[in-house]
Amino acid sequence: MFKKLSGPIVFLFLLSCGKELPKLEGIDNGKWKNDKNACLGDRKTMEPALQTEMTKLKGLSEMDVIKLLGRPDANELFKRNQKFYIYYLYPGPLCKDAESTTRKLIIRFNAMGYAQLVSVED
Repeated sequence: MFKKLSGPIVFLFLLSCGKELPKLEGIDNGKWKNDKNACLGDRKTMEPALQTEMTKLKGLSEMDVIKLLGRPDANELFKRNQKFYIYYLYPGPLCKDAESTTRKLIIRFNAMGYAQLVSVED
């Protein structure tokens, strides 16, 4: 009987050991997620806090980033299974107030699905 239960018990134990998502100080996750493509202008006010908290995003899995920041506004596939998630900080191309260039948070994931590079660019 114990042999039958040992596998599922070990599996549940390993699942419960997952690390907690980091808390991004100065960033209201609700407002961030609701400001899709930064059309509302809420993300722009959070940029200074984001600049100081960016290092907390490095090493997170794709799913953890989605839990923390919501679905990306855009994503790009690159060679060798690398992926880029893009979150606009100023109104993006789908907003009525969009500019030709906009600041954005770019998260580059490696082939294993972990954030390797986090930067803010124009």
